Amino acid sequence: MAYSMTSKRSLLLGAAVLSLAVAAGCASNQRASLAPSGVSAYTAPTNLPNEGSLGATSALGYSAVVDDGYALPAIPTEKIDPQYLRQRVSFPEGREYELGTVVVDTPNRFLYVVEADGMAMRYGIGVGRAGFSWAGDANIRAKRSWPKWFPPAEMIDRKPDLEPYRDGMEPGLTNPLGARALYLYQNGKDTLFRLHGTPEWWTIGTAASSGCIRLMNQDIIDLYERVPMDARVVVKQGKERLAAR
Repeated sequence: MAYSMTSKRSLLLGAAVLSLAVAAGCASNQRASLAPSGVSAYTAPTNLPNEGSLGATSALGYSAVVDDGYALPAIPTEKIDPQYLRQRVSFPEGREYELGTVVVDTPNRFLYVVEADGMAMRYGIGVGRAGFSWAGDANIRAKRSWPKWFPPAEMIDRKPDLEPYRDGMEPGLTNPLGARALYLYQNGKDTLFRLHGTPEWWTIGTAASSGCIRLMNQDIIDLYERVPMDARVVVKQGKERLAAR
């Protein structure tokens, strides 16, 4: 019964955010000012619940959690392809990158954080139209916990129901950017490319209809703590087109 209520609550949250997310695209006009660069060296955290085996990840990494006052529901991991659950994997190509580099493998729906000895922490991702629009190298130059979402003015003009959000949508469980957002800059300029959270766990591993690169909220929280400011991000694209939805 408890699981049924949790699952139903998750679906209702997802339905609530879907209409906004479809309109949101990548929320490309998010007003994120540059933050201080901070520490640039990568040190793998040792106090996060996902350290270790996939079993530990499934049991601990996706449970219900209260984060900054927001109650995130548990994610039903048994309904997700296990390959898209957060886990440490062998990643030989990571040896060519510095520790802490983020590699986004768009066609295979994976995001890697490079660790030592050819290993990496891997996350499943969902990719939207905006997620297929950019490839290359960038750096994380801003990080936001429970960010506001600012729909572009032209979007509001097309969809008057978004008028209440002209000055930004407050953070929350239905905000299209989820629990965290990482902002990618190249040569000092905003790429308008984001790594962000989503309550729509069922879209992970798919080509969703909107957004840049989305991770489950519990995963984006983990990623946010794992990578430092100025971390290098390498985005790789495939030749496929966005699947119809």
